[in-house]
Amino acid sequence: MSLDGSVSPPLRAAREWLMACAMVCLLALIAALLLQHVWDMQPCPWCVLQRLIYLAIGLVCLAGALRREMALRLTAVGAGLVLSLAGLWAALYQQLVAAQTDACGLTFADKLIMALHLHELAPWMFVAYASCDRANVPLLGIPFAIWSATLYVLLGLAVGMAGRALLKSRRGLFG
Repeated sequence: MSLDGSVSPPLRAAREWLMACAMVCLLALIAALLLQHVWDMQPCPWCVLQRLIYLAIGLVCLAGALRREMALRLTAVGAGLVLSLAGLWAALYQQLVAAQTDACGLTFADKLIMALHLHELAPWMFVAYASCDRANVPLLGIPFAIWSATLYVLLGLAVGMAGRALLKSRRGLFG
């Protein structure tokens, strides 16, 4: 913030990037729930884990966008980058490992969702009903896991742009 109380362009840009990421995550979750509950495309454990990661990225980015403290915004950017990488890993694992078998039984994804009790708190969002090979169906000829991996890369880039804008605003303050 400048001396006259206005928000500098780099800070505004950072807030806009973070808010855009939060909105994209919300849209990704809405799409997943529509596909499940309207078009009966049931999720596998790795799909459910990716939902959790989209939710976490969205909340972290929303917190970073709504707060003014530079430390909180930088923390949100760091967490968003780490979560984007975690989501990329989950999507690629689903595509390259889990979808190659007809059963993905109690995997890391299942254990994490159960340990957090998310399957009890919000079963409509966090219960896996399909095996990984059945859930990773193509959309426009591309498996869902690849679409998700692409979205995680784009989210990581957008969060990185928010971080770049924040660092630019700090340079403006100190030099």
